[in-house]
Amino acid sequence: MAITGRVGLLALLATVLVWIAPDGGRTVGWVAAALAAGIIVDLVLAASPRRLTLQRATELTTRLGETVESVIVVHNRSGRRARGRLRDGWPPSANARPRAAVLDIRPFERQRVTLRLTPERRGETESRKVTLQLVGPLGLAARQRSREHPAQVRVLPAFTSRRLLPEKLNRLRQLDGEVVAPVRGQGSEFDSLREYVVGDDPRSIDWRATARRSDVVVRTWRPERDRHVVLLLDTGRTSAARVAGAPRLETALDAALLMTALARHAGDRVTLLAHDVRLRAAVDAGRGASALATVVAATVGLQPALVETDMPAVVTQVLRRVRRRALVVLLTAMDPAPVSEGLLPAIPSLVRRHAVLVASIADPAVETMAAGRGDAEAVYAAAAAEATRTERADVAAALRRRGVDVLEAPPATFASKLADAYLDLKASGRL
Repeated sequence: MAITGRVGLLALLATVLVWIAPDGGRTVGWVAAALAAGIIVDLVLAASPRRLTLQRATELTTRLGETVESVIVVHNRSGRRARGRLRDGWPPSANARPRAAVLDIRPFERQRVTLRLTPERRGETESRKVTLQLVGPLGLAARQRSREHPAQVRVLPAFTSRRLLPEKLNRLRQLDGEVVAPVRGQGSEFDSLREYVVGDDPRSIDWRATARRSDVVVRTWRPERDRHVVLLLDTGRTSAARVAGAPRLETALDAALLMTALARHAGDRVTLLAHDVRLRAAVDAGRGASALATVVAATVGLQPALVETDMPAVVTQVLRRVRRRALVVLLTAMDPAPVSEGLLPAIPSLVRRHAVLVASIADPAVETMAAGRGDAEAVYAAAAAEATRTERADVAAALRRRGVDVLEAPPATFASKLADAYLDLKASGRL
C-alpha cells in the first residue's frame, strides 16, 4: 500500500474548512473519515500488481559510456484498468532514464516500457527487483508490490582508442612491405626485391640485383611474425587514481585493447595478466581473430584494489608462464617509491630473458602546476610539481640503465604512443 501526494494536498485544503467551521473538532473527524473512505475505495478498486506479468531480456551488453535499452513488456491479466508507475531497480551508476515509467494498461492488454541505461562503471550491473505501484480511480492510494525479476547489463570497456587502429594498421602494412613508402622496411626477415623509388634509403639497394637489371633494385624487409606480447596490468592502488577524469586502470585497459588488436593483425601472440598482491586475470588470447574478444571477456569485471602491488610476484608470474623470449609491457604508475622499492630490484631477472617496456600514464595536472607562477601558492605548487617530475625522471633513468624501455604519456595520447613503441620495436627487429 502507498499513499499518493493527493491525500496530503486534500488534507492541506481541509485545514481551511476546519478553521472556518463552527465545530472544528467534529469537522476534523468527518474530514479524516472521508479521506480514509477514499483510500479504502481506491485500494479496493485498484488493479492488483499480482495480476500483472513481466517479460524482459535478462542479459544486456553495452560499452562504457554508451546507451542500451532495457525493455519490459507488462501484461495486464486482470479485468481492471492498471494505472500507476513501474520502477526498475537499477543502481544509480546505471543512469536509468526514466527512473519511473508511467503505466496505463487496459484489461488483458500489454504495454511496452523502455528504459535507457547509460552505465558509468565497467563490469556487471544488476537489477534484482521491479516495483509496481497501481493507483485507484480516485488517485488517493495505490497497491504496491516489488517483484523478483533479475536482469543484468554487462558493461564492456569503452575502447575509445579503436579509432586509431586504421592509422596503426597502415604503418604495420608499410613495415610489412605491402605499401610503398619512403622508409626503409626494417626487421630481420628478408621479404622481396622491388624497384627503387625516390625517398628509399640508399643502404637498402641490392647492388648485385641492380647489376643484373637495368633498374636500381632495393631489398625490402619485414618484421618477424609469430612473436609473443605479454601485457601486464597493474591493478594495485595506483591504478585507482583518477588522471584527467578517469581511473588510471581504464586508460591502461584501453591501450591494452589497442595493443591486442594491433598484435593480432601483426601475427603475434598475446597474453594478458592483471596482478596486484595476487593474480586477478590471466588469459592467453593467442593470435586468432577472437583474441580481442577474449581479452575483453577476461577484463570486463577487473577493478583496482587498494593495496600495494607486489612487483616481485608480478615478475615471478611472467617468468613462470612465459618461456620463450617475449615483449613484456608493464602498464603501471611511475611513482618513485613503489618502483624503487618493488620493481627495480626485481626487474633484472626479467630483462635477461625478455624485452621489457614500462608504460606509465602521465598526469597533465602536474605539467599545469609546474607552469604556475601567479602567486605564492602557485609557486609552491610549481616547486612540488618540479620535484615530482625530477623524481619520476630519476626512476625512468634507473630503469633504462637496467635495459628497460620507458614510455610516459598523458591519457589523451597514451594508447597511440604505446602502439607506436610496439611498432618501433618490431621495425628495429628487437622482438
